[in-house]
Amino acid sequence: MSRIGRKPIEIPAGVEVQVEGNTVTVKGPKGTLTNTFHPDMSIKVEGNEVLVTRPSEDKVHKSLHGLTRTLVANMVEGVTKGFQKELEVNGVGYRVAKQGTNLVMNLGFSHQVIMAEKDGITIEVPAPNRIIVHGADKQKVGQFAAEIREKRPPEPYKGKGIKYAGEFIIRKEGKAGKGKK
Repeated sequence: MSRIGRKPIEIPAGVEVQVEGNTVTVKGPKGTLTNTFHPDMSIKVEGNEVLVTRPSEDKVHKSLHGLTRTLVANMVEGVTKGFQKELEVNGVGYRVAKQGTNLVMNLGFSHQVIMAEKDGITIEVPAPNRIIVHGADKQKVGQFAAEIREKRPPEPYKGKGIKYAGEFIIRKEGKAGKGKK
């Protein structure tokens, strides 16, 4: 039996979970999330817990069991606490600012890079070189943070670009010039 899959998911106070077939809807203080899961997985609400069970010991069912349980747990956590990704901007003249709901980035291009907030996602800019992406849906937060990072990924020679907070960039040594004789 899957160690992750068999753990019950506790439903905190103020959160409502509805299961209709293989569609799960979770409502909480941070919003509402709906997801449709594989039809073989059985999802039930018993008391203040959500239980995920699988029909057989097939390899596919074993892998779907843990995945389904984790996705439902992330939905519950998302509507209660929410998720966030933090990004850092490194480089001379590289800076970010927020204008209305748009993120305006100066990344060494001849133009500014502007990204609008998507629904369910909020952007925070506490400093000119830090971006924080908030949201209830873990997948959307991670995807939007990846799209921001994609605008100027960190380069290995000077470390300039946008990176995740805590991400380690492997640095390369520059080209070794031929010495004059």
